[in-house]
Amino acid sequence: MKPSEQTKLLFVKLILLCFMAFTIAAFAEDKDLAKQSQNPISTLISVPFENISSFNNGPNNVYVNTLLIKPVYPLKLTENWNLINRAIVPVIYQGELVEGIGNKTGFGDITYQGFFSPAKSGKFTWGVGGVVSFPTGAERMTTDKWSTGPALIGLTMPGNWVVGALVFNLWSFSGDDDAADVNQFSFQYFVNYNLPKGWYLSMSPTITANWEADSDDRWTVPFGGGFGRVFKIGKQPVNASLKAYYNVVHPDDASNWNISAQITFLFPK
Repeated sequence: MKPSEQTKLLFVKLILLCFMAFTIAAFAEDKDLAKQSQNPISTLISVPFENISSFNNGPNNVYVNTLLIKPVYPLKLTENWNLINRAIVPVIYQGELVEGIGNKTGFGDITYQGFFSPAKSGKFTWGVGGVVSFPTGAERMTTDKWSTGPALIGLTMPGNWVVGALVFNLWSFSGDDDAADVNQFSFQYFVNYNLPKGWYLSMSPTITANWEADSDDRWTVPFGGGFGRVFKIGKQPVNASLKAYYNVVHPDDASNWNISAQITFLFPK
């Protein structure tokens, strides 16, 4: 083999090695950012917008659309503890659920979630805190009650996986005396598997129970999932996902399935 050919072969090998190193580094960066964005109590500032299209609501089987604005702002309290602040602001469109009341658009009740989480938690990440619901919603979109309760979250992130659960219960303690009391349970489990180039598979259904309702109309149990990807729009990292859920158990007049489309703006430190 001529020296010039050896030089060319070495040059090609170097290019391939550089390309492989760049690809691995880019995948590691995308995967790390994806896993951070899938961790509800990470130190990543984010602003998610989740649009939920819900079908077959009420006796007239109408369409309900809910846009959830869910900013997350972590605070470093000490060297050992963080406070993860999460808010949920619903903007709701309701079809004519009952004949004669017409369509309705407005804000729903705002919810705040706060979690104290260890800054260094090892293989298992956890947080403990509370939830407060404020009766800020428009007519027919509010409980008219102030509610609060404890909350707990835990997750682990081995390899390409992010697996965990968030659980809380709300009890009303003040508000309109004529409004129904609130005693609401919520359990959300999430399972994410991260793929190359920022892609991932995901399921994160929220199981709820209204303890004030009759036993036949108490539970909502969805099942399903979808996919998403972390990428950049210009220099701005975003996380976009699309999921669908079928409610295998639900109250008689509640929706039996919904579609969730979410885009989250990420602000890594």
